[in-house]
Formats: sequence, structure tokens, C-alpha cells
Amino acid sequence: MANGRFNVLGEPLVPCSVAPLTGFLRDGCCAEHSDDPGQHTVCTRLTGDFLAFSREQGNDLSTPRPEYGFPGLKPGDHWCVCAARWVEALLAGHAPPIVLAATDESILDAVSLETLVAYAVDRP
Repeated sequence: MANGRFNVLGEPLVPCSVAPLTGFLRDGCCAEHSDDPGQHTVCTRLTGDFLAFSREQGNDLSTPRPEYGFPGLKPGDHWCVCAARWVEALLAGHAPPIVLAATDESILDAVSLETLVAYAVDRP
């Protein structure tokens, strides 16, 4: 569980990914943190479509950046995405699937649970 945080289902937040290691704190969790201006709170299963969309928006997640210890991401990887970017992708028709159990409840301020469930790989 991530520091007492809860997921969108009201249960303890579980890790999103440790390989590749994700989360604002690189602890594997998509937990809300006051120090994180991007709010990396949505655990996604990346798709080629979303990676292309993100690159077009100026955030290339596919290219390895060894100088930052970033391996580059590929379709199928789980990754904590900024809440605003996921909503932007949703509105543009490019939202990747999400993992409800690993997505911080704070996203519910922007998106309904019904919408999240429609994109979930782990539907209740």
C-alpha cells in the first residue's frame, strides 16, 4: 500500500509497476503527492497509440534516456501517467487502459468512476 493512499475503488492503493519502476517517487506507486505538480496518479497499460499521442504533445516516453536512468517505454508497460494527460488523451480518443487497483482516488475529481471502469483492465 502506498502511504495510506486509496485507489478509485476505495481500497488500499497497490503498486503499478516496478519493472519499469514508475511513480513520481519511483516507488512503483501512482500515489498523489503534494510535491508532484504533474500528479502522476493514473496507472496505465501503455498502448502504441497513447505513446504516439504523448510524443505529439511533447512528452516522448518511448525514447530511452540513460542519462536519467529512463529505459524508454513500450506498449504493454504499466506506467503512472499525469492525471491531466490521461484526461487530455481521453478527450482526444487516445486514452490507454488503466489499472483501477493502482490508480489514486484523486483522479475522481476529474473523471467519473463509470468512465474509469470503462477503460479498466481490472474491472470490478
